[in-house]
Amino acid sequence: MILLSNIQEVTDMVTDGEQVEKTLSIIELITSGGTSGMVIILILFLLLIIATYIYFERIFAIKAASKVDSNFMNQIKDHVSNGKIDSAQMLCAQQNSPVSRLIAKGITRIGKPLEDINTAIENAGRLEIYSLEKNVSILATISGVAPMIGFLGTVVGMILSIFELANAGGTIQMDVLASGLYTAMTTTVGGLIVGIVAYVPYNHIVVKTDKVVHQMEANSTEFLDLLNEPI
Repeated sequence: MILLSNIQEVTDMVTDGEQVEKTLSIIELITSGGTSGMVIILILFLLLIIATYIYFERIFAIKAASKVDSNFMNQIKDHVSNGKIDSAQMLCAQQNSPVSRLIAKGITRIGKPLEDINTAIENAGRLEIYSLEKNVSILATISGVAPMIGFLGTVVGMILSIFELANAGGTIQMDVLASGLYTAMTTTVGGLIVGIVAYVPYNHIVVKTDKVVHQMEANSTEFLDLLNEPI
């Protein structure tokens, strides 16, 4: 009977232990970090939304800017060679792309020294590049500042934990330290996630922008070579 009683006690202890165990959802993990943790997580969430918006907005803009008719430069050559400047300008207006705007700028300078035409195209190119890189610096900033904000939450959480430990009267209770530790861990993870999510799209946009810039340079050079050809 004593043996059966001991077994029953052990079973009750195991059952009680299983009842104590619980899972922690993401929402509970965030809310368990206290007010400071929730504020930092909210800031990181806003940065994530901004980074996502900038990425897709820039990708669509760059994709539209990179669309150039493969026969565009051949038509420009024919119009310019035949002295049809108005037709060449009309063709550029119909294309409405960075490349066509650069060529249009060069066409308006036909008759002037080649150096002046080159300078005009370069100035127009700087404006086009600036337009392509719009808000990309914000994406780079988010990729760098998000982990720092997360680490700030870590420091705040540890300070709260130490403060609670100092006021515990020499007794360490994990439930007292839990709030500060949740703040420390969740904000660190959140900051790193947002930083990674912003950093990868930033590099992707830079690569896509460089391709458009190279396309602009190649077509501009081809246009200048056309003007430099002996009549």
